Amino acid sequence: MNVQTPNISTDRPVIRQLDEAAINRIAAGEVVERPASAVKELVENALDAGATRITVDFADGGKTLIRVTDDGCGMGAADLPLAVARHATSKIDGSDLLNIRSFGFRGEALASLGAVGRLTITSRTAGEDAAQITVTGGRLGPVRPAALSRGTVVELRDLFHATPARLKFLRTDRAEAQAIAEVVRRLAMAEPLVGFTLNEVSDGTPRTIFRADPQSGDFFDALHGRLTGILGADFTGNALKIDVERDGLHLAGYAALPTYSRGSSTQQFVFVNGRPVQDKLLLGALRVAYFDVLSRDRHPAAVLNLSVDPERVDVNVHPAKAEVRFREPEAARSLIITGLRHALSGAGHRASSTVGAETLAAFRPEPPMQRPAQSSLWQVNRPAASALAAAFAAQAPSLPPAQEPGFAEAPAARIDAAPIAEPASSHPLGAARAQVHENYIIAQTADGIVIVDQHAAHERLVYERLKRQQAQQGITRQALLIPEIVELSPTDATRLLDAAPALEEAGLVIEAFGPGAMAVREVPALLGQVNARALLLDILDELADQGQSQRLRARMDAVLSRMSCHGSVRSGRQMRPEEMNALLREMEATPLSGQCNHGRPTYVELKLPDIEKLFGRR
Repeated sequence: MNVQTPNISTDRPVIRQLDEAAINRIAAGEVVERPASAVKELVENALDAGATRITVDFADGGKTLIRVTDDGCGMGAADLPLAVARHATSKIDGSDLLNIRSFGFRGEALASLGAVGRLTITSRTAGEDAAQITVTGGRLGPVRPAALSRGTVVELRDLFHATPARLKFLRTDRAEAQAIAEVVRRLAMAEPLVGFTLNEVSDGTPRTIFRADPQSGDFFDALHGRLTGILGADFTGNALKIDVERDGLHLAGYAALPTYSRGSSTQQFVFVNGRPVQDKLLLGALRVAYFDVLSRDRHPAAVLNLSVDPERVDVNVHPAKAEVRFREPEAARSLIITGLRHALSGAGHRASSTVGAETLAAFRPEPPMQRPAQSSLWQVNRPAASALAAAFAAQAPSLPPAQEPGFAEAPAARIDAAPIAEPASSHPLGAARAQVHENYIIAQTADGIVIVDQHAAHERLVYERLKRQQAQQGITRQALLIPEIVELSPTDATRLLDAAPALEEAGLVIEAFGPGAMAVREVPALLGQVNARALLLDILDELADQGQSQRLRARMDAVLSRMSCHGSVRSGRQMRPEEMNALLREMEATPLSGQCNHGRPTYVELKLPDIEKLFGRR
């Protein structure tokens, strides 16, 4: 039975030269994927023009209107036809495609937008009159005089009207509007000294949905103010300043404490030379830096900018420039991991302030009794103070003549003389005052109280102690009596062999055993009995996804975590005051003691004013 393939013809195909309009529409499919892509290209052009204030207006999710207004350097009348031509740009001269220091450099954005929509550019540069040009479906209009004080206004109407099939693949207006807002937010984080305004236009009336005023000061002060406005004061109040430099790479920004973790990765923002990217290498390094302090279902929050010489990074590997390629990828990855881990260790016992706020919110004080209306009838029926005193005296329990006033029965618990109280103001976590429910230590600080989960806190302390011992003594390997042979594809076997030196440092010794097979000769003794095939497959998955595997380290840390759990103070154990204070002092001296091995907080701090509010004293 002969089945004819629809894509194969018996006739010889004819090679044709596509016209300019078709070429532009095809190119637009890569550059302009959705309205948010158009906003990104236009705002980046405004930033390259040196704008200090940028306003974005859009309607119907950007499908019918996108307008970007800036106060940048502008363009002259002679520049406008070139600006909308393909591969025409002022960013580079074409002699060095690696030394790129601007957002745009391909010269495709405006030509692509004019090919699929109705594009109008009005611009004015210093010393010249304003001019305007229109491009509709790839057809270029004449340059006309216009009225504009300064800068550039780019207006795009009826996006994809020249390629209506693309409209069927767009999402709802609300989803597209959210994508536009996310693009503007990311660019606003990248440029804290620039003001951004995002307006949604409905029936000709603009409604501001996002506004970020220009910040002042140095980079960190400006970024702190910008992130406070975008991500909220909770993030900046619980974020650590990151400022590390090594081998010509500079990592700067803010990373949140582990106890400020999120349920998704929506608060992870990574930039390379100020360019927002979604790069697997960098985001993977961010996860690795936190993997020892967060559970699998939690994600860190961070805003990080990696500055590198443009000649050491290639930004021209993705149509939307969302990914980059480093000349030394391991150096960039290592800087992020070590920089973040050093900052987290330097935070010591610090925990997120949101933990205390969530604790206070969990309290449900009884609603105050409704006082009767101050009526004359209530005043008449209210008993006098002397009558109340007589009534209370009559209701008091009678005592034997020889017994002093006090409890009629013996106390239910033995009461010992309290030791000399340790001053609360001399330590960050205060001095232990009590233990309740045989698991929670109540400590008094200079301006509040601290509630410590004794088991979770001691578990982290023992865990960090075990890790230090392992780092000092090295990883003990156990040789297999009979090496285990694992059959793999030649590609996977080659990938494992490339990673063999790093795996050997982690305690796993492997070697080639014929084509497409690996022999596992030694494994970390700490892991005990190991399923070698499952372990190698897990390592291969990580190598394919991130270029480097932390699987062995994660498994060994998991064993240490279980050991620390069984070796720590158990819930239900009564502790003496000196033991409780010793635990608090060790927490203050141990990095990462603010969260347990699973990322949960080990203590909650409540300030005295907040406690007084619970009782209506403020």
